[in-house]
Amino acid sequence: MGAYMSSKKTMEINPDNGIMEELRKRAEANKNDKSVKDLVMLLYETALLTSGFSLDDPNTFAARIHRMLKLGLSIEEDDTADDVEMPPLEEEVNEESKMEEVD
Repeated sequence: MGAYMSSKKTMEINPDNGIMEELRKRAEANKNDKSVKDLVMLLYETALLTSGFSLDDPNTFAARIHRMLKLGLSIEEDDTADDVEMPPLEEEVNEESKMEEVD
């Protein structure tokens, strides 16, 4: 019963937004760029927080922010620093098949 009462997460993206255009360009240039992956995940997790949802792993979120701060401040990463494993990217799913019809 609790599964029916929980809110569903839907993130709508404006493809004309400057941030999204730049992320797309960088991702197309290098699909394995860790900073692009971090930025995309930060964008998603920030959207979750501002929408009132909680994060499954706040430590991962904090580690991403620290990596982005170091990158922005041009501080080199320590080789001994613990890297947080990035979750695998999900395959593109046909959104129509996931939608449920409401009476």
